[in-house]
Amino acid sequence: MELTFTPKAERFIQRMITFGGGNAASAFRLAVKPGGCSGLSYDFRIVEVPEPGDVAITSNGIPVLLEQKSVPFLNGIVVDCEDSLMNTGLVFTNPNAAASCGCGTSFTPKE
Repeated sequence: MELTFTPKAERFIQRMITFGGGNAASAFRLAVKPGGCSGLSYDFRIVEVPEPGDVAITSNGIPVLLEQKSVPFLNGIVVDCEDSLMNTGLVFTNPNAAASCGCGTSFTPKE
C-alpha cells in the first residue's frame, strides 16, 4: 500500500486532530464513498476507534486508518493541502482515477 501525505497535508491533519477535540488515541480515517459528480468521493474524519477491517498505517507520526474496501482506490494516492482565497482543505491526486470533477472532490475510477 503506497500513500503519500505532503508536509502541508500532515500539518493540516494534525490541526484537524488537535482542534477537532482529538486525543492521543485519535487517527485520521480515509475512505472512498459513492457520491459526487464523478461517482466516488473522498470521506475523511478524525476517529478514536478503528472500524472493523480498517487498515492502519502511520505517516510521520500521524496514525491513519484506511477503510478496507477503499484500499484499491487509495493505493498510490498523494494527499496535499491547498490554502488559497478560493479553497482551503485537502487535495487528492489519485493515479486510480480515470476522470475527476471540476472541483476535484470526486472521481471516476479506472476500469
